[in-house]
Amino acid sequence: MLSATATHLLRSPPPNPPSRSLPHLRPPSLLRSPSAAGPNGVGAVGSYKTPKPQRDLLREWVWENDGFVRVLPIYVGGFSLLVVLLNRSFSNIPPVADASSSQSRADILSLALAVTNILAGLVWLSIRPKNISPVVLHGVECRRLNPLISERAVLEMLWAWDSLSAVTCCRSLVVVYDSNCVLQIGVAAESPLEDGDAMDVDVKKLLQGSLCKSAMETQKQSYLANLSLYPGKSELPFLPTNTQVYP
Repeated sequence: MLSATATHLLRSPPPNPPSRSLPHLRPPSLLRSPSAAGPNGVGAVGSYKTPKPQRDLLREWVWENDGFVRVLPIYVGGFSLLVVLLNRSFSNIPPVADASSSQSRADILSLALAVTNILAGLVWLSIRPKNISPVVLHGVECRRLNPLISERAVLEMLWAWDSLSAVTCCRSLVVVYDSNCVLQIGVAAESPLEDGDAMDVDVKKLLQGSLCKSAMETQKQSYLANLSLYPGKSELPFLPTNTQVYP
């Protein structure tokens, strides 16, 4: 699996501060267990019906037969080329193409399409998705919570982190809320002091960077191929240097 990093930027005012220290709690489950549901996925209380996932049979077939699909244009192009040559051989047509003959013009178009299919198949065979192997992030474990956020917000963020780290390849999470870093958890880059502590998130520098501004203006995520290059090196120094970031 890939290791990835999620950074969420929210611009709403923070919740009211708590009147006591924050406990280390895990939020309760937000989903009804299967045993509590009635027939057809309807719960004992209410009329909520669980959605059924839709299957894309064509996509599944292509995924399972990737090698055959990639070589298929070569077979189609080669067969088409053979059919055109046989048709011209057994149709008593002169082997030299005549521009004034409609049959010759049709054969030339057919040959061009056949060669195009063969070339497309060769390209599909030469270009394959690269298999990314998981890496061990170079950094230190970090768990920082802003003491000014409410207990409910803490539970929600911890639940989100537990879910992301359990079912995805996310290994580091930073939440910036109203120009404040309210959560930094997971693997982080080590502090320059080399005291075993994680590097602090410079929120001001992060919000003024091109990555944050572009994401807030376009409302779209950004793709970073390598954090050691600009702008990831200067704007995201709190993440491990060998982090693999994908959309």
